Amino acid sequence: MADWNSAQYLKFKNERTQPSIDLAARILLCDPQKILDIGCGPGNSTQVLADRFPGAYILGIDSSENMIESARKEHGSLNFQVCDASASLSELDSDFDVVFSNACIQWIPNHRALLPNMMARLKKGGILAVQTPMNYEEPIHRIIQEVTASPKWSNFFPNPRIFYNLTQEEYYDLLSELSDEISLWQTSYFHIMKSHLAILEWYRSTGLRPYLDVLPEEYKEPFEQEILNRIVKSYSVQKNGNIIFRFPRFFFTAVARR
Repeated sequence: MADWNSAQYLKFKNERTQPSIDLAARILLCDPQKILDIGCGPGNSTQVLADRFPGAYILGIDSSENMIESARKEHGSLNFQVCDASASLSELDSDFDVVFSNACIQWIPNHRALLPNMMARLKKGGILAVQTPMNYEEPIHRIIQEVTASPKWSNFFPNPRIFYNLTQEEYYDLLSELSDEISLWQTSYFHIMKSHLAILEWYRSTGLRPYLDVLPEEYKEPFEQEILNRIVKSYSVQKNGNIIFRFPRFFFTAVARR
C-alpha cells in the first residue's frame, strides 16, 4: 500500500484540526510534562497539544514516513518519530501524562488490545484522550461501500477496507475495565464545502485511499467519477452554492488508575 500523502491530507487542515482542538480542551491536567500523540499525521494535532500545554515534552508518532517528514518540516521544534502503533507501541515509555490520538485508531486493528496498550503508556493519573470518526450513516460512507461492493468494481478490491472501530457501548465496557474516570461524547461537525468535488478531495486522502492505492491507473478516474456522481445526488446545494458536509466524531477520555 502506498504511503500517506500529507499534502492531500492538509487540503482541509482547519477542518481536520478542529477535533484535535476540541479534544485537547477536555484534558484537564494543570501542567502535564510528557505527552504522546499517536497517529500525529503531518503534525497539526501535535502543534495543538504544544499550544495547549506550552513547555511540555511532546512526541508525535505515525506509521507513515511521509507524514513524519512533513511534520518535522512544518513543526521543527517538536519531536516526531516513525512508529507503528499496531506493532511497536509497547516499545515506548510508560510515564506519559497524556496519551492523545485524533482520527487514527480507526485504521488500527484489535482495539481490545490497543486501548490497554495505550493506557499502559500512562503514569498513574494520566489521561488517555481519543477521537475517532463514526460517520457510518452519512451519505459518503454509504456511497463508498455501495460502489466498491458493486459488480463493476468489487473484483478490484478482494480485501475491502475493514473498519476497526467498536461500538460506543463496547468502548465504554472496555474502558471501564481500565479506568474509574471515563467521559464519552459525540460531535457532528458541519463542514461547509464549496463544491461536491471538495467532498471527493477530502476522501482521497482518507476513506478512498485504500481503494485508490490498489486500482490500476486507468481505472482511477472512472472510479472517482462514479463516486462523484453519487455525491452530487446525495448532497444538496444551499442557496448560496455551498454544501453542508456532516461529519460525526466520537470522543472519549479515561484516567489511568491512581
